[in-house]
Amino acid sequence: MKFLSITGPRADIDRVVSDYLSRYEIHLENALSELQTVQNLRSFIEINPYKEWLTKLDGFIQILNLQNGAAPKGCISLEKALDTVKDLDAKVSDYTAKKMDYQDERDKKEASLKKLEPFREFPYDLEQVMNFQFIKYRFGRVSRLYLNKLQAYVNEEIDTVFYRCNEDDQYIWGIYFVPNSEVRRVDAVYSSMHFERYFLPNEYAGVPNEVYKQMKEEIAAIDEKIADCDKKIRQALENSSQELLLARKKISSLSTNFDVRKLAACTAGDDKDPVYYILCGWMTEDDANAFLDEIKDDKNLLCMVEDSDNQVLHEPPTKLKNPKIVKPFEMFIRMYGLPAYNEFDPTIFVALTYAFIFGAMFGDVGQGLCLAIGGALLYHFKKIDVAGCIGCAGIFSTIFGFLYGSFFGFEDVLPALWLKPKEAMATLPFVGTLNTVFVVAIAFGMFLILLTMVFHIINGFRAKDVEGTFFDTNGIAGLVFYGAVVTVIFLFMTGHTLPGAVVLAVMFGLPLLVIFFKEPLSKLAEHRSDAMPQGKGMFLLTSFFELFEVILSYFSNTLSFVRIGAFAVSHAAMMEVVLMLAGYEGGGLGSTNWIVVVLGNLFVCGMEGLIVGIQVLRLEYYEMFSRFYKGSGKPFVPFVKKSGEK
Repeated sequence: MKFLSITGPRADIDRVVSDYLSRYEIHLENALSELQTVQNLRSFIEINPYKEWLTKLDGFIQILNLQNGAAPKGCISLEKALDTVKDLDAKVSDYTAKKMDYQDERDKKEASLKKLEPFREFPYDLEQVMNFQFIKYRFGRVSRLYLNKLQAYVNEEIDTVFYRCNEDDQYIWGIYFVPNSEVRRVDAVYSSMHFERYFLPNEYAGVPNEVYKQMKEEIAAIDEKIADCDKKIRQALENSSQELLLARKKISSLSTNFDVRKLAACTAGDDKDPVYYILCGWMTEDDANAFLDEIKDDKNLLCMVEDSDNQVLHEPPTKLKNPKIVKPFEMFIRMYGLPAYNEFDPTIFVALTYAFIFGAMFGDVGQGLCLAIGGALLYHFKKIDVAGCIGCAGIFSTIFGFLYGSFFGFEDVLPALWLKPKEAMATLPFVGTLNTVFVVAIAFGMFLILLTMVFHIINGFRAKDVEGTFFDTNGIAGLVFYGAVVTVIFLFMTGHTLPGAVVLAVMFGLPLLVIFFKEPLSKLAEHRSDAMPQGKGMFLLTSFFELFEVILSYFSNTLSFVRIGAFAVSHAAMMEVVLMLAGYEGGGLGSTNWIVVVLGNLFVCGMEGLIVGIQVLRLEYYEMFSRFYKGSGKPFVPFVKKSGEK
């Protein structure tokens, strides 16, 4: 990555963005934040003049449902784009105004209808009730909790009549009537029983149910008028759909380019001294070189380029660049965190190890082909990253299916090119008889742990981290110790002679001492005066327990890879249960219940495939990433997308 500082006359920023930056991918930083030490800089504050037009165009496109359509070919001028918006706005403005009026009227009737609905069962003319001279009425509802209390008061204590209209599990809607002389006392009684009053407008004439039906018809008529307005608006827009899309393309591009000002800074100026803008951002080295070559003759534009190693305030963003076949696995990297700029990108490593381990844990030719084909089709047509990962993992499942001799759970259809996970056993010194896939899984885990330590050392060199490179648990000291342990175990298990006691003491003891004193050793390597901490007793005690935890973590991380063999065995066992339930007997297909076989394969493929996928991801994150990968990078986000070829 190259850090660019671009400057020129303030009035020239639109030309620069349109003619140059829109054709390159640049990750812009906030210039004011980047240039904190520079005096007399201010924000580039202007109102985007294209936002209003863009909002109108988006509304038109939404009416025509063109959001997901193909991008239009060609381009038009800004004048033509604005004329298109103005003409279309003029054509539909009358219909839009009428539609808004109809919608307001409909909303009012809907609100009135909602108030009337609970009282539809009232069998008397509302207009007459509302014109009573000697009787007061109150519409409302009361909770069922107060129903018995209400009935007692209504029947015995006060002069009122409560008419029940509607009810549900919580409330009873109704109307109570009371003489004018008793209204205050009765209102107080009902209020004490939490009676919630409803205020109906004086616009109803007739029995509530009839009024309700009439209002429904009026609302339906308004809906027809709204639909007619929508139809006429669509007709007016459809005749200019291509011009509409081209206008949006043009104005959207100008609006995005204009918003670059949000991240720009301006110098102070007056009539004699013009104002200049400053833009700061990151480009890839190839883009930066091409950009510099293109602007070399532009007298109104000045660009300064710095390497990412210079004193740049912000950390360079990360732009992943991987082969197309492993692109789907970038999803797992983003879930954990993007690599920092100088950090090792583990995408290819994850793609290989994830697919390989998945295949080893889920080895079946038939089910693997289903995963591979299904995942590939989904990724091809829907561009779902996880489907691409499943497709790659399915290929390795198929390969291991041939190695295990398993086809949709049938173990006697194909010969095993390597071994049967349930049957293969190995005899090891001191340990005894153990399933072969468990032994291979642990050996493979040791290899991966050593490999991730190498990655950690590479990252340490890149970051110039002395402690992480030489003295860390996963640095050179840890690599020597764990490598020595692996070598001794291999020699012992294969019956070879072990190295002498002095060699073993050096290979085991020296790396552990380096890890124990990694903090003071790293300070000495950096020529710092405070190498040894003041509290030496506490330091020794803390370092001892940390070293004990390190040794324990080596052991636990290694054993964690046993799950690879365990799932390979459990997959074969689960399919054996399915075939047993289907009535399959070795070689005899006649009495087999194929419905059970199909459903069992679907169940195992779905459930165990999901579990295995999660377990492999756990191995990636906890047993491998934790040793070499931080994932503290920030993504490269181009503010302006490329609009053409350079």
